[in-house]
Amino acid sequence: MLITTLAMYQTVFWAEVGDTLRKQGREVAFLSFDDRSSEMLRKRGFVVFDNTTVFADRRSPSADQFDSDMAKYGIADVNHWLAHERITFDLSDSDALRSRFQRYLELAFRVCELMQSKGPITLVQELGGFLSVVACFFAARKQGVDNWFIEPSFFRGRMFFLKNSFAAQQIPNVASDAPVPEVAEYLNRTLAQRAIVIPRKDRHQYTTAFRKILNVANMRRLLQKLVDKHLLRKHQEFGHIGVHVSRHARMLVNSVRLRKRYTPVGQLGAFVYYPLHVPADMALTLRSPQYLDQLSVIDFLARSIPHSHKLAIKEHPAMIGAVEGSRLMAMMDRYDNLALLPPDTNNYEVLQACDAVVSINSKSGAEALLLTKPVLVLGDAFYRQSPLVHQVDALADLPGMLHGCLAQLQRPDPESVRRYFERVWSCTYPGELYDCQPQNIATFALSLVEATHAVKTEPTA
Repeated sequence: MLITTLAMYQTVFWAEVGDTLRKQGREVAFLSFDDRSSEMLRKRGFVVFDNTTVFADRRSPSADQFDSDMAKYGIADVNHWLAHERITFDLSDSDALRSRFQRYLELAFRVCELMQSKGPITLVQELGGFLSVVACFFAARKQGVDNWFIEPSFFRGRMFFLKNSFAAQQIPNVASDAPVPEVAEYLNRTLAQRAIVIPRKDRHQYTTAFRKILNVANMRRLLQKLVDKHLLRKHQEFGHIGVHVSRHARMLVNSVRLRKRYTPVGQLGAFVYYPLHVPADMALTLRSPQYLDQLSVIDFLARSIPHSHKLAIKEHPAMIGAVEGSRLMAMMDRYDNLALLPPDTNNYEVLQACDAVVSINSKSGAEALLLTKPVLVLGDAFYRQSPLVHQVDALADLPGMLHGCLAQLQRPDPESVRRYFERVWSCTYPGELYDCQPQNIATFALSLVEATHAVKTEPTA
């Protein structure tokens, strides 16, 4: 099993998983894109490949070979695969992006080639859009190696395993033989508690920009990254420190400016809800790139929504202030039917009050379906193919479909919703990324082995 790691917070977790797998007699190796991670893994006795060791005795790929290299890996739409890194880190140097992509492809290809000479391998990665992840995916596929992406599912503490694809999990449209009590209990508890799904790895993000900046752990991590990059010259895959700091400063300013524009949900009357996605998330950059500019989508909605309703939007609770404040406020000045909800408003409160939900591929769409609300889906979401939602093939089709939904207000059948989420559950495995509690490590390792070997059983307590 070859596992990629991009940063220390990932490596700490993967090292524990690797130890568990080794105790079971399984071979584990790492492809590391972070020097500090490489050092730590080698000290623990793991085989580690990285940019320095693989390219130590050979020159890196030439820019003159770029087009032929892309053809070699079957990559025709290069700019699409560069987009996530470009947008996430505010990068404009296309030559530098292409060069790094090319280098990472060659690195991953050589590693897969070397490991396959000793026996079959499986590549395991957290789902993401960074060049390292994308390059490893294409290099593995060129070598005939299966790439397994891990993505948090709709259910807390459970994961999707995606084989050889960046696309959202496909849910089979096959009725379950009998009700699954565990699913019913989970859904009832979620509705009673009105608890949104927050993967443990992202919980530290669900706070204000002000608290993120003043967080002691964040300050300590920032200092360590500065020392590693500028004094120790260690490579960091997430080494764009200035971009990260300036983005959070802008988030703080935006959150302060937008605070006076909030409208409580109880003051809205009839409304349609559009939940803002995390800006530059790979669910947008790679899965639904045509909807990356969410403010353009909101502008179109505000111009085309029925006059009987308002359009309510709410920032993603993990990225408060990430929206372009000036642009959004200009839109709110232009459209009096556009309302910005306080970001700390419980999502279930909003979903319960709205008449319909428009989503690109947010989990809020699934939560709305759980509440039997009409859901219009624009992008690549795991629930897009469900017959219980309305699939919007193009933005131009949205106004007519939305008018129809609001005129009829036909809600999904609760029993059909329950059965659908049982099918979703059947596509998931227990465990969470980057939760280092011993029980989760054991559960995660078991799920990883079972998923990648297509053997499905639940771990015992």
